[in-house]
Formats: sequence, C-alpha cells, structure tokens
Amino acid sequence: MEIRKCTTFASHFILVKLDIEMNITKEQIDELNAVVKVAVTKDDYFDKVETILKDYRKQANIPGFRKGQVPMGLIKKQYGKAVLVDEVNKLLQDNLNKYLTEEKLDVLGNPLPKQQDNFNWDSEEFAFEFELGLAPNFNVDLKSKKAITHYKIIADKKMIDEQVERIQKQYGKLISKTEIGKKDDVNGVFKNEAEEIDNKTVIEIEKIKSKKALDSLLGKKVGDVVTLKTKGLFKEDYLLGSTLGIDGEKSEKLDIEVTFTIEEINEKEPAKLDQELFDKLFGKDVVTSEKELKERIKEDSEKQFEQQSDQKLLNDVTEHFIDTVKFDLPTEFLTKWIQMTGEKQLTEEEANEEFEKSEKGLRYQLIEGKIIQENGIQIQFDELKEFAKGFIKQQMAQFGQLNPKEEELDNIAARVLSNQEEVKRLSEQLMSQKLLTLYKEKANLKTKEVTYEDFVKEVYG
Repeated sequence: MEIRKCTTFASHFILVKLDIEMNITKEQIDELNAVVKVAVTKDDYFDKVETILKDYRKQANIPGFRKGQVPMGLIKKQYGKAVLVDEVNKLLQDNLNKYLTEEKLDVLGNPLPKQQDNFNWDSEEFAFEFELGLAPNFNVDLKSKKAITHYKIIADKKMIDEQVERIQKQYGKLISKTEIGKKDDVNGVFKNEAEEIDNKTVIEIEKIKSKKALDSLLGKKVGDVVTLKTKGLFKEDYLLGSTLGIDGEKSEKLDIEVTFTIEEINEKEPAKLDQELFDKLFGKDVVTSEKELKERIKEDSEKQFEQQSDQKLLNDVTEHFIDTVKFDLPTEFLTKWIQMTGEKQLTEEEANEEFEKSEKGLRYQLIEGKIIQENGIQIQFDELKEFAKGFIKQQMAQFGQLNPKEEELDNIAARVLSNQEEVKRLSEQLMSQKLLTLYKEKANLKTKEVTYEDFVKEVYG
C-alpha cells in the first residue's frame, strides 16, 4: 500500500521580527477551528506608504510635469490606493506569521481571509478576520496490541541452485548444432506479412510451452521454415511481444500463425564451477569453492530481500497507525482551503474529492510528525552526507567502481547536496530509515521466516 504524500497542507511559518506590534486577537470556535482578528491602524502603515509615494514622485514620468516635480496630490490619486493595499497586505502577512509562531499555534494549511461585505479602503483603520484550521491533539502508541508481521526472506536451496544454473548458462560456451534439441538456442526470423511482423531473434527451446510448436521445432535444421501459432507459444506470455518485435498490448490479443526461418542452432555448454569462473564473478580468490559460491549467492540474495521486507514492514506499520490512531480533522476548513488556494479555484464537489484523496496522506503526515517529535528523531548534515556517500558508492559499484577514494566520494556528495531536490529526496529516505529502526526497536513485531516465493504469494497474492 502506498500512502499518498500530502503536500497540500503546510504548517510551517516564518518568524518575522517587526518593530510594529499590531492588535491581534484569537477567538476559539472549537478544538480544531479558530478565528484570528487583526486590527490595522493608520500608525501601522502611514509612514511606509508615504515613503514609497515620495519615491514614486521622484521617479514618475507624467506628461506636463518635470521629473520629480509632479504634485504629491496627483501621485496619491494615481498610486495611493494600490500602495496602501500592498503595504497593508504585507503587514498582515508578516504580523500574522509572527503571531502564529509566538503563540505556538499548530495550524493546517494557511489562514483563510473571511469575506467582508462593504469593505472600505478609504477608511484609515481596518479590521481583518482569518479562519484557522488547527492540528488535532492525539497520542501514538508504538506498541500495538496485535503483533505486526516482519518477514525474514530466505534464499532456499531451490533458488540458490537455479541461480547457479543461470550463472553457468550465462558464462557457458556456444556449441554449434545441426538440428534442434530440447535445450538449444535457435537464431531465426519470425514473419507475418498481414501483421507486418519481420523480426530476427533468438528463442530458447526450453521456454516453448505449446507441445505442437515443440514437436514442429525439434529435429529441424538450418534453413528449415516452421509455421507456429502465437497463442500459448511461450511459458511466459511477455516473451511473445519481444520475440515478434511488437508491443506487449498487441501481443496479448494476438492469435495468428507466423513463420520461423531457422538460421542458426546452438547448444550452450554450461560453464564449469572452477576458479576461473569464481574470479570472473567476484574478483581473484574472493570465492574459492562451489560451497562458498552458494553461500555468497545466499548472502547477496537475502540482502536484496531485506529491502523488500523492510518496505513491507514500513507500509504495514503505516497502515496500522492510520487505522488505529483516531482523531478529527477540521474537514470543512481544509476543504475550503483546497477550494480557494489551488492554481485554479475548484468547485465544492472538486474540493471534496481532492480532500478525500489527500486525507490519508495528511493523517499519516501528522502521525509521523508526532512520532518524530516524541522520539527526538533528527537529521544532522553529517549523517545526510554519509548517507549520500553510501548511496553514491552503491551506484558506482553497479558500474564496476568497487573501491572509490574517499576524496572522490566527498566531491560527488558535495555536488549532490548542493541540489535542493536531491537533499529533500535523500532526507526523506534517511528519515524513513530512522523510523524503520525505531519501529524495529519499539513496535510489537513478530518475525516470520519465508522463502521469496512464499513471500510473493502471501504479500501480492
């Protein structure tokens, strides 16, 4: 289950230090809703507005007047209202942010201005009201009554043996043959004029499912042309599209006959499990026996499985918290906020739909924020840098760079961390890792050992 990350609701406000202290009061409607009232007097904005208008006068180019000599009355008539509105709005924003911070109000979204009929900008004093949606109070108990399953995925003998076979086949030798056998690879061309199929490819006889097709191919020689039915041709359906050179969607519905012209027949002789192969796979003398090879395959496989197991645990704990941690939200406020603050104004129905989509993500954000706060989880820059270096090291290893210098890693990490998007992405990954560690320590978990095959069946059905 994927939780949709809710970015719609922000609860971060900047503390702005001002010399002006405005009259701000709060009316608590209920636990989740409040109204903030802001009174703006002439003393709050007059000096600033006058200064701006004087600057306008110095720069104004109005026909009939020399630059800097335009009457102040004309400047005020032309620009006064716009400057006043702009400055009052700035004062409101700054002072409101400061008030929310100082009062330690944990708000959802941003304050919404209340509609005021007959508002008069010609007045010298103004009164504004803003609706607030407040974050709910709730508790999170990491220890659930019912234990959450933490899967430990093991690589069993069957999986390890299959992996050894794949390695042997991958590094084996091709032996040319005169006729097709059950374990051969066959190079050839598939054709069907009506469907515009003309594709040169290699098929593995072992992957043919259709008995009729198999009987048609076995014993055939280079130069022979075989007619095959596409429906049920391969053991894995996805192979049909790539083999015929068509897209997967088309191949799913395809039920035609195609010709296959045989051009080359090869048997792959499996590579010997000797030191030469071990050195190719892992470097000189790292692995020295078949037993060590299987141990290494088991170790590497289970490391990869651990990532899947951890992700499953993270998803299950997340679902558990969403299902069990109950609290109300200022739904009406948030819906209104969504309706009014998007790129385009939504209808009430559209806003309701958007809120429903975002609600689960918002709930988990609040729960996660509570867990992080109560358990003192923080991300230090040095931690983030080391995390980034580990990530870079993994990527370099994929391209054969197994032992990069520390200086090189530092330089790449510095470049990565200069990108704010990358910092955000890596920070989220590191935070997930820290939360996972916390859940493993404090949540009520039961370990269940399964093979990868059983894990897939149990988790994905």
